[in-house]
Order: sequence, then structure tokens, then C-alpha cells
Amino acid sequence: MKLRTKIQTFSSLFMLVLILLVNTSIYFLFQKTAADSELEQLAVHAETLTVTFAENPEITNEEAGNLINAYLPTNGTIRIIDEDGGYKVPITTKVEDYEKLPLEYTTAESQAIVSSQNSPDIAVITKPIIWGSGEVVTLQMSNQLVHLEETMTTLFYVLVLAGAMMLVPSVIAGSLLSRFLLNPIQKLKQAMKDNTKHDIWQKLDLDNRSRDELYEMEMTFNEMIDYLRDNFEKQEIFVSNASHELKTPIQIVKSYAQLLARRGSDNPELFKESIEAIDSEADRMNKLVEQMLSLAKNKQSSNMERVDLGLLSEETIAKFQRAYSREFFFQKNAEDLFVKGNRGQLEQVIYILIENAIKYSSDQINISISKINHDVYFQVRDHGDGIPEEEHVRIFDRFYRVDKARSRETGGSGLGLAISKIITEEHSGELTVSSKLGEGSTFSLRLPIDS
Repeated sequence: MKLRTKIQTFSSLFMLVLILLVNTSIYFLFQKTAADSELEQLAVHAETLTVTFAENPEITNEEAGNLINAYLPTNGTIRIIDEDGGYKVPITTKVEDYEKLPLEYTTAESQAIVSSQNSPDIAVITKPIIWGSGEVVTLQMSNQLVHLEETMTTLFYVLVLAGAMMLVPSVIAGSLLSRFLLNPIQKLKQAMKDNTKHDIWQKLDLDNRSRDELYEMEMTFNEMIDYLRDNFEKQEIFVSNASHELKTPIQIVKSYAQLLARRGSDNPELFKESIEAIDSEADRMNKLVEQMLSLAKNKQSSNMERVDLGLLSEETIAKFQRAYSREFFFQKNAEDLFVKGNRGQLEQVIYILIENAIKYSSDQINISISKINHDVYFQVRDHGDGIPEEEHVRIFDRFYRVDKARSRETGGSGLGLAISKIITEEHSGELTVSSKLGEGSTFSLRLPIDS
């Protein structure tokens, strides 16, 4: 069952049940109130007759019959019942239903509505009175509720008509409500289908819309489309660049392997050169794959701990000093430089920044770490050729290199700074570059202090 049908069915059934409950309550409440009113009027009528009998104690049976006929209700009858259960005063009535009323002598006063199967209900008042001879008899006054029956019939038809008049607009309102609620969902569904089939990244028009939950859903959908489109484009660029980067070393390895197959056995120098080239290109591919895996892993949640960034910097620089015959100048301007982060990932960022400085500069490398306000700053400065100002933002993109020819000579893949940028952002930090052509570059890592 469609959602629109469910909304219409539920709203119509709910209104129908509500109308039935309200109308039924009105019907029976009115019936009870009107019946009680009829009983009250009949009781007053009976009380008046009782007072009249009390004021005329010497009245004969014939006179009593005339008096009773004078007080006889329009659609009713009056019976005087003696102790033996018979009529004290003969009385006749045109209504046969009164003959079915119980003829019972009682000294207790009572009021009742007697239901009749095929005719209107009968209101009955029973009360004891003192007859002229001094004996106690029962006065039974009855009245058939003909007018009440007619009134209830009219009320029934009025309630049915009123219920129908209320139900029809509720059905129409349910249809309009379902259309109002489902039209945005239909547009959302169609946009999803179009985006899936035609790859057009279609978004929803949010102009002139009320700021309700449906608007928030559509706005979230548009944000999701923007996010998916950006990631899809980045993925296409990444795959294209990765395939391009891997294509070159694979082709080199293949070329040297073919060369070895043709001339390697007769030329030891060529054999050695080919082996070294294959080994070098294999190292490049291995490093490229590791960096691409590192990009994927850095997107996952990592264990955070309190890390002494100053001590970590000293240990990392010591490794480079042992591995490279280069001059490093390290300056530490503060103590207790603790940050909240993953030690391995932060070490990787420091390693990448220092390694880049080594690749693109042959002079001294200046490294410093300091504390400014509530942040720790780690800076690496080289004295290389520098980076053009328009390239400052793009160098953090995957596979982007300012000097592609030189980067290939140094073995760069264009992924190191992209990895560093992602790690830094996950640590609520910032990675920036300051550089001028011919004056070198300074990379600054800013991380919040863990106090």
C-alpha cells in the first residue's frame, strides 16, 4: 500500500471513528436527558393528582374516575391498583401497550422507563396514596414518549447528515495533506533516480519553501549531493593520478625486463644496470602504494593520547641526523609541549616535512618548535628554490608537484603533503606554507596544547 493511500485511509477512518463516537454520545446523552425530563414532568403531574385526592377524601369511585380522566396524560393512562392487584377504578385506554405493563400493588414510590419493542418507550410513575375508605392503594401514571421518539428519529437523521458532511471534507483534507507531504518526497525520489541513471548531480529547488522538517530533509539531500560530487571528482582524479604514477615505473620495469631477456646474458654491465633500475622502480611503486594506503588509513579513527611533541621532534630529527650527512639546526623555545593526538601519525607528519626539506634543498635545514598562546608550532625551513605563491594551496592536493621533472628525480609521489594535511586536520590543527621563489620554504604545523 502506498504512503498516500495509508495517509488518506488513516485520516478518513480516524475521522469516521471520531464522528461515530461524538454522534453516539450526543444521541444517547440527549435521549437520557429528554427521558429524565419526561419522567420529571410526569412525576409533577402525578403529585398534583395525589394532592387533589388528598383534598377530597370523600370522593366516590365514579367521581374518582372522572377526576382521573381529567388528569389523564395525552398519550398515557392512570391506574389505581388495590391491595388484591385489581383496578380500584376501571379505566380504559386506546394504547394496547399499556396492557402489557405489570399490574403490581406496591407501597414504594418509583420511576422507570419501560422499553417497548415496536413502539415508543413508556414513562411510568408509581406511588402510594390513601383512598377515601382509608386503605392504601397504588397510583400508576404512565405516558408513552411519542414526541421523544419522533425527536430522537429526527436527531438521528441530523447526526447522520452532519457526520457525512464532516466526513467528506476530512477525506478531501486527507488527500490534500498527503499530496502536500508527499510531493517533496516524490521530487526527492525522482532526483535520486536521475542522479543514479544520468550522473547529473541534480539538487532540489529550495526557493519559496517553508522552513519545516521537509525543507531540512531536502537541504540535507542537497548537502549530501555536494559532498558526493566532490568526493566522486576527487576519487576520479585520485584514480587517474594513481594509474598515471604507477604506469611509468611499471613501463620502466617491463622495458628493462625485455632488455634483459634480449641482451642481459651477454652484457654484465647492462645486467647490473637493469637490476638496479628495476629495484629502484620497485621501491618507488612500493612507497607509492604505502602512501596511498596511508591516506585511506588516516581517514579511520585513531587512538589519541597525550604526546610530548618536543620530545617526539628531537627523536625524529636524531634519526635523520644518523641517516643523512646534512646539517640540521633545531631550536626548542619552550618545555612541556604536550598535544592530544596519535603518536605514530604525528611522527609521520614530522618525518614528511623534514624529508621534503631534504629533497628540495641542499643547504642547512632549520627546525624549530615553540608555544604561542594555546598552540604548539612546529616549523621546518629549507633554503631551496621556493614555491610560487599561486601554488601554495595546491601543493597539499594529492599527486600535485610544483616541479614534476625534479620530483621524479627525487622520487617524490605528490602524496606526502596530502597525508600530512589530512592528519593535521584530524588533530584539529593547521598545516600552512610560506615561501618565495629563490628564498626557500617554511612549513608550519600548528596543534592545540593539551593542558
